Amino acid sequence: MEPCQWLLHIVVFLHNAWIQPCFAQTPLPVHSSPTPTPQTAQGPETLKFRLSGFPRKHNEGRIEVFYKDEWGTICDDDFSLANAHVLCRQLGFVSATGWAHSAKYGKGTGKIWLDNVQCSGSERSVSVCKSRGWGNSDCTHDEDAGVICKDERLPGYMDSNVIEVRVDENKVEEVRLRPVFTMATKRMPVTEGVVEVKNKDGWAQICDNGWTPKNSRVVCGMMGFPHEKKVNKSFYKHLRKRSAEPKAKVKVTAARQGPKAKAITKTSSKPKPGKSAADKRLYAERQKNHFLVHSVACLGTEVHLAACPLEFNNGNATESCAGGMPAVVSCVPGPLYAQSSNMRKKLKMQSTIRLKGGAKHGEGRVEVLKGSEWGTVCDDRWNLLSASVVCRELGFGSAKEALTGARMGQGLGPLHMNEVQCTGHERSLWNCRYKNITAEDCKHTEDASVRCNVPYMGFEKTVRLSGGRSQYEGRVEVRVGQRWGSVCSEGWTTKEAMVACRQLGLGFSMHAITETWYWDSSNVTEMVMSGVKCTGDEMSLSQCQNHRTVSCQKATARFSAGVICSETASDLVLNAPLVQQTTYIEDRPLHMLYCAAEEDCLSKSAAKANWPYGHRRLLRFSSQIHNIGRADFRPKAGRHSWVWHACHGHYHSMDIFTHYDLMSANGTKVAEGHKASFCLEDTDCEEGVSKRYECANFGEQGITVGCWDLYRHDIDCQWIDITDVKPGNYILQVVINPNYEVAESDFTNNAMKCNCKYDGHRIWVHNCHIGDAFSEEAEKKFEKYPGQLNNQIS
Repeated sequence: MEPCQWLLHIVVFLHNAWIQPCFAQTPLPVHSSPTPTPQTAQGPETLKFRLSGFPRKHNEGRIEVFYKDEWGTICDDDFSLANAHVLCRQLGFVSATGWAHSAKYGKGTGKIWLDNVQCSGSERSVSVCKSRGWGNSDCTHDEDAGVICKDERLPGYMDSNVIEVRVDENKVEEVRLRPVFTMATKRMPVTEGVVEVKNKDGWAQICDNGWTPKNSRVVCGMMGFPHEKKVNKSFYKHLRKRSAEPKAKVKVTAARQGPKAKAITKTSSKPKPGKSAADKRLYAERQKNHFLVHSVACLGTEVHLAACPLEFNNGNATESCAGGMPAVVSCVPGPLYAQSSNMRKKLKMQSTIRLKGGAKHGEGRVEVLKGSEWGTVCDDRWNLLSASVVCRELGFGSAKEALTGARMGQGLGPLHMNEVQCTGHERSLWNCRYKNITAEDCKHTEDASVRCNVPYMGFEKTVRLSGGRSQYEGRVEVRVGQRWGSVCSEGWTTKEAMVACRQLGLGFSMHAITETWYWDSSNVTEMVMSGVKCTGDEMSLSQCQNHRTVSCQKATARFSAGVICSETASDLVLNAPLVQQTTYIEDRPLHMLYCAAEEDCLSKSAAKANWPYGHRRLLRFSSQIHNIGRADFRPKAGRHSWVWHACHGHYHSMDIFTHYDLMSANGTKVAEGHKASFCLEDTDCEEGVSKRYECANFGEQGITVGCWDLYRHDIDCQWIDITDVKPGNYILQVVINPNYEVAESDFTNNAMKCNCKYDGHRIWVHNCHIGDAFSEEAEKKFEKYPGQLNNQIS
């Protein structure tokens, strides 16, 4: 081939190689033709994606797309795994493992944005795939498509904190409080400072002419604070005057002290008493002001400053605040973020509302206290105004997201509120308009949730993971002093790992790792922390107990503490009414209890019995354990380490799965039992949920989201041996996952309690409830139960 022809081929090849990716990365406008065409020069339409519906895990669901300011679905006509690959990548996952048709995750509402989508699988966006065009569909919501994504995030992916409100982000992208004092920059959270907005590559101020407390309320809400307070304006005006004065002349001399000479600074004029300390603390007081926003007129209910009416400067931005100064805001932190114990006492929050099931502080399923019983809120008409009232009531800022469809897992018990409509000014959710729930109105699949704005604490800068195969796993390293180092794994449990994952912003701990030899050890640091003991609720490992000086028997890198984090976790709860309905006493002959004795399911006195003669008195009941979380419950140990029990002919995947206790009124155990996980499996599931785990043929063990495992009253070890118990009034307690072997989103609902009366022959059980289902006052009354005066249960 001639040289010129070679050159021509190379030019054509390079042209195609460059031009095709450029078009592939460009989202497309509305089109009626299934053949995509490039976007115009005006810029692409902003697209957002989310997974919705129920029941589902965090990496699966009905696919919904936000286009032209409206959420809509995608029809399943011509849908394929290639389509799912593209959509999963846009959701931040590495790929898809499957897809679902015929509205498997429930029917969506609103628009059906796309139909007959045909992707090859390599596209950057679904908008460049072939389709009928935006909004052109002959489908109904019975044909909504769903995707199942691989539970692995793309490198560098961070869960977006989307504020679901229309804002002009081209004008106000970001807002911050810039503290005036140097000391204030080191103290977290920053509660007072100059309001600044992101402008191109820098920051600009807002003129305070006409600035109102309502404006301050919106800014404080964005910063994660529930309330604003009055600013000492005269103080800041004084600083502004000072900044306009010429700087005092500074003379520096060095005292001759040999090699350790010190610099001595002298000013030409002696400062006035009490001013020198302030002079040293002033932070960037001479910064030149650049006023981007001339005036702001918020109502006080907005969740973002950009949602307020704004007047922007068009002329000379440095001189456009005549007679004014930069707007300054001072905020009141909530109880979790108060900087002194006195403030925490003053700001003690009310206990009529709470959040459950969230990975971080400030997010979760909304639960309210009515009478003495906790219940959930139905998501009909749930919006940011109502969500913000919840967030501020709990001591956080305004709401980032108002979530529907049990996005934070399903609750238990009653649904107390429906169609909540707040104005945004209410002090409590109970002050808003709402409807009472009827049986037909709502189910727990419609539980409302929130994500609140919380103060920035910088905790994520003091911890990191190293050596892991993804950003969600690795050895835990902290900043102690000026150096990074690893953490001793002695005493490292799920609770400590939960705090580490929360601090990293990576959700829940899936596993607490005590041996990390199998991870990359090329950059292992020395051990700088040991004896870490957390309650599990802390925001940072630094808030947990730890040794003053490092003391670790196994101080090698192999025994550094590690974690595997996950965005979601399981949540097990016991069916309390079923326990109450199925409890009875059985006198069982000893010759039928050999296997139970081998598995340590009888009280200690059984060892002294005259085997095989005689009997044991057993308190029997059924346990139905539901997984209401957002991830499957799986045993910590892999099947290679499960223990075979020949007597019963099955494997145990967990040594102790539940504790059964009979306690006196003062909390003393009078009898106890335990239940190994004979087999964790899906006995049955909610409508539309498929079983995934069964024990037959050495199958995988676990409990799927939306399913339950039933241990019937008539199987071995499903009892408490009460042979030695005297007649009286007692408390029956059942605790699931008592040693926290497997991570859950909520451990407070793992215990169930019942009142019992035993007369030596019969037993009456009543008031069975989950541990956190009642108010504190009701729980205290329960524990002081005086006993029944007769055999009738009221």
